[in-house]
Amino acid sequence: MLDYTRTVTLTDVEGLSIEQLDYLADGHSNSIGALLMHMAAIEFVHQIIAFENRDLTEQELEQWLVPLELGDKARSEIRGHSLDYYLDELKKVRDHTLSLMESVDDSWLYEEGQYYNGITYNKYYLWFHVVEDETSHRGQIRILKRMLEK
Repeated sequence: MLDYTRTVTLTDVEGLSIEQLDYLADGHSNSIGALLMHMAAIEFVHQIIAFENRDLTEQELEQWLVPLELGDKARSEIRGHSLDYYLDELKKVRDHTLSLMESVDDSWLYEEGQYYNGITYNKYYLWFHVVEDETSHRGQIRILKRMLEK
C-alpha cells in the first residue's frame, strides 16, 4: 500500500515547477510543496510512534512542526524549493520506513499502543493512516493542479 500510494503521488507531481509547487489558491489553502512536506512529516511521526513508542523530541518537533500543522507558517515558510527537494525529503523518510520494516514481522502489525487520550491503536492502523493521509492530500494536489491549468 505504501509503495502504490507513493507511486501515484509521484506521478501526480511529476514535472511541477517551483511556481506550481508554491501556488496558493487562496489565503487558507496549502501549496503542493507544503502538502508533500506534510506527507513526509506524517510518515516520520508514525515511524517514531510505531518503532520507538515515543513522542517527538524537541529537536524533531522543531524540524517537523510546520509541515505537520500546515496553515499560515507553512504558507510562508515552505516555499521556493524545487520538486527534487520535496522528492528527496519523501525518499529519505520512506527509505528509513522500509529499513525499519525489514526488522519486524507481520505479528508486529498487531501490537497495540495507546494515544495520550486513551484510545487504543495497532501498527496496522498507524500505517493505514500514513496511506490514508497521503491519499487525501493527493486529492488536494489534484484540485490545485486543475486550478493551475485554468
